Amino acid sequence: MIDIRLIREQCDEVEARLRTRDRSVDLSKIVSLDERRRGLIAEVESLKAERNRGSQEVARRKKAGEDASPLLSRLSEVSDSISRLDDRLRETEAEVERLLSLLPNLPHESVPLGAKENNLVLKTVGERPEPGFPIRHHLEIGEERGFLDFSRAAAIAGARFPMYVGPAARLEMSLIQFMFFHHVERGYLPILPPFLANDQSFYVASQLPKFADDLYRCEKDSLYLNPTAESLLVNLHRDEILSVDELPKRYVAYTPCFRREAGSYGEEERGLIRVHQFNKVELFKFAPPESSYEELESLILDAESVLQALEMHYRVVLLATEDMAQQSSKTVDLEVWLPGQGRYYEVSSCSNCEAFQARRGNIRYRPAPKEKPQFVHTLNGSGLATSRLMAAILENNQTGDGRIRVPKVLQPMMKAEVL
Repeated sequence: MIDIRLIREQCDEVEARLRTRDRSVDLSKIVSLDERRRGLIAEVESLKAERNRGSQEVARRKKAGEDASPLLSRLSEVSDSISRLDDRLRETEAEVERLLSLLPNLPHESVPLGAKENNLVLKTVGERPEPGFPIRHHLEIGEERGFLDFSRAAAIAGARFPMYVGPAARLEMSLIQFMFFHHVERGYLPILPPFLANDQSFYVASQLPKFADDLYRCEKDSLYLNPTAESLLVNLHRDEILSVDELPKRYVAYTPCFRREAGSYGEEERGLIRVHQFNKVELFKFAPPESSYEELESLILDAESVLQALEMHYRVVLLATEDMAQQSSKTVDLEVWLPGQGRYYEVSSCSNCEAFQARRGNIRYRPAPKEKPQFVHTLNGSGLATSRLMAAILENNQTGDGRIRVPKVLQPMMKAEVL
């Protein structure tokens, strides 16, 4: 979350920057409550000082054989006042914390202003395939070939749950394995984390409290199903102080991901485009502030390297302020071309969250021995998500006779060139 001290010192500037992300942002209530909180602290500290002085005076009077009853009565009143003020202080601090937790992160100065239509295409890689025959939608060819079975998946779990069958199941597992070890070879430490996490973990990740409706919750155990491994990996060093020599830390994780995706969606999002369950290989970094944007650039290149290995046509897009996730200061998306729909779809979002999540999770590092700890910067990116990637393979790798070419890098695992 945003440092309350920054809001105190630069309220107008902070509010103006936040309004580029959410035009309804109003910091006046936070400022007012923060002033009340500081007033309560001063009042409590004054009363505690009076109580301390009074306690010493009571001891002196008793030792001198003097009557301390009036003073004891006053100290009882002071203690009652302190108790009442402490309750008000806790309530005020909790409300300040709640309001701060709902604010988005401050956007980096390089981020374009405005809504999705202001997203900036930074580059386009490769050429759109022109096969010389009509390209079919991945759902159509997947169901015809028996690769995808959404109807049986719906009977098992409900709508928008995918089921891969036969060659598609093998291709999905090959994709996961290739991407996971690809990033391990590029220097990321492999992690297989729990697939559920508690409230505090999701608060640190910034999923809670704002996006509770998007999460699957196990009520009996107060645990949430993982929507992205970012929510898990950001908690690896919660409440820790890292040495600068340990940074940057780079992790790669595989997890299934679960999202309620509340709302209705159109024809263009059928099939594997928007589903409640999908697989993802996630990249995550903890970095010192001075090098975190260099780490973002290398994170983007690492995610791109998967698309290049799969010989995919894609573009790199810098998101505008209103299109970023709450915790992000800067986000760059990788979007693959789906010829069956004639449009690009995001398969990776690479973000620098700066100190936003680290402040929530009290994740710090010590720049040098005996120096005061500072918050690290956290970065995340999909490396990649398989559902839309699978759609891209099915649509981009079609042959004229209705078969699917297996990407060369996956052929050794698949033991096949076509499906």
